[in-house]
Amino acid sequence: MDANVNCPGCGEPVIPGHRYCKHCGVDLAVAALLAEQQAMLPTRIPEGIPISPELLVPRIGDYLLERGLLNADQLQHALTFQQQRAREGQPLLLGQALLELKMITRETLDEVITAQIFQLQNAVNEANKSLQHRVEEQTRELRHALERLSELNQLKSNFIANISHELRTPLTHIKGYLDILAEGELGPLTAEQQKALAVLKKAENRLERLIEDLIQFSLSGRGDLGLNLREADTARLIEAAVERSRHKASQQEVSLEMSLPGALPPVYVDEDKIGWVLMQLLDNALKFTPKGGQVTIHAVLIQKDLINFAVSDTGIGIPEERIPEIFEPFHQLDGSATRSYQGTGLGLAMVKRIIEAHGSRIQVKSTVGNGSYFEFSLPVRTNGKLVISKATET
Repeated sequence: MDANVNCPGCGEPVIPGHRYCKHCGVDLAVAALLAEQQAMLPTRIPEGIPISPELLVPRIGDYLLERGLLNADQLQHALTFQQQRAREGQPLLLGQALLELKMITRETLDEVITAQIFQLQNAVNEANKSLQHRVEEQTRELRHALERLSELNQLKSNFIANISHELRTPLTHIKGYLDILAEGELGPLTAEQQKALAVLKKAENRLERLIEDLIQFSLSGRGDLGLNLREADTARLIEAAVERSRHKASQQEVSLEMSLPGALPPVYVDEDKIGWVLMQLLDNALKFTPKGGQVTIHAVLIQKDLINFAVSDTGIGIPEERIPEIFEPFHQLDGSATRSYQGTGLGLAMVKRIIEAHGSRIQVKSTVGNGSYFEFSLPVRTNGKLVISKATET
């Protein structure tokens, strides 16, 4: 017991190692047990009642009846006396009432209280053992469930990887023959056949992108998302992504713009993967922006050691409470069979993984009906040295 601890009975400092308070004589061991019991049980002690071991045994009357130390009439008389004293503003415990009425002796009361305290201690110990056993059992069950979930995730990743590679082989044959047909090597095509071939090539390109997404996602899920970090021209990264997206923007009659204020220093990234990220963000923005809308890709130097990339659109927007869902694998906000927007639901999940692998994070702001804003930051190179900002480490 610490020397700075005060007696719970009189409030005076107690001497370390002493069993009883030298000022009021209260049993400090019982008082400590009482304090623990009070902390565990939300029982309110009436004001005016002094601290006593009897507080630990609130059903002392029943115990006395069971032991034949008191009869029912005596107990009822003591309870009535106790209630009367409470109304007079002099509350007291049942044991005190029994002593004042001389129905039991102090020795009997002390013996009863001591026996019940031991019973309470035993009950608490048994309850603690039972609780510990349940906690250990639930911990084992949770560990087993997590191990099983990890195995299932690994099986899923392996399945996706295998099926994706199996799909790639026949798709390569389809693509090759479509190119041969388009070049007229198997004979001339009519205008209708050329239109049909254009539709087939478009579908093949989309299928190829979906399969590539599946392969990349399965690799990242197995920890194979390796980064080939090197210095990359920031403006060229953005311009390349925009050029690859212009055809889709033109088809959908959406304005696609760049905002690059002045010269930007190079970034230190995996150029292919960040290029894919920018393409994916633009593709996503174009997909959800209606005819006549606008998609803009921005880049600006911030804090002298970071470049902030952002893609904004004037599309349909995302409800704020559902923004976290868009980064969940295989998840579409519109999950119905008749949804208007197609895709595997892997694009943004992969975007998040790639950006986080670069030590950054993607942030989203969106308003339903007014569009969305996706942004992230990457470190720059200064005089050939990599500058790591605290913002990229969060």
